[in-house]
Amino acid sequence: MGKTRLEAFSDGVLAIIITIMVLELKVPHEPSLEALWPLWGVFVSYVLSFVYLGIYWNNHHHMLHTVQRVTGGILWANLHLLFWLSLVPFVTGWMGENHFAGVPTAVYGGVLFMAAISYWILQRVIVRSQGPDSLLRKAVGDDWKGNVSPMIYVAAIAVATTAPWLAGALYALVAVMWLVPDRRIERVLRG
Repeated sequence: MGKTRLEAFSDGVLAIIITIMVLELKVPHEPSLEALWPLWGVFVSYVLSFVYLGIYWNNHHHMLHTVQRVTGGILWANLHLLFWLSLVPFVTGWMGENHFAGVPTAVYGGVLFMAAISYWILQRVIVRSQGPDSLLRKAVGDDWKGNVSPMIYVAAIAVATTAPWLAGALYALVAVMWLVPDRRIERVLRG
């Protein structure tokens, strides 16, 4: 399988995930701004998850540019990542509908943690399959954001049932860390 087919499949899955999330936003029946207030949790969780999915889509796109040949291991590791990302609409809706209550907020973090681990696995499978001169290995090097993010998720999960707002702030912190553009792969591909 060529990498363009893998990219197209992954892009399609991510587009469906985002579509499912936006369909969960219910329109209030009253034509007033006050009618929007009860939906704040749903909207905030949607925005956070949309940002996360955008970050994964962007980084996945860049990462696949380093792939010279697609192996079975890459296909399965990619599917593993897509599985965890496909759970984002469910945990987003659950957390939002319950206004960031402890258990849904912890489970949301669990899904983010597993998505981060599966992304790390996909990176490792790509590096191993592409050989010692892997462009991805040259680009990623010491991936501090990839190493720190799971630790922040674990901390957020640990405090979610007692301080769900702190957990939400930690999830937002990780998103902000990843919003800062990372040009390592682009530099390796150019040079």
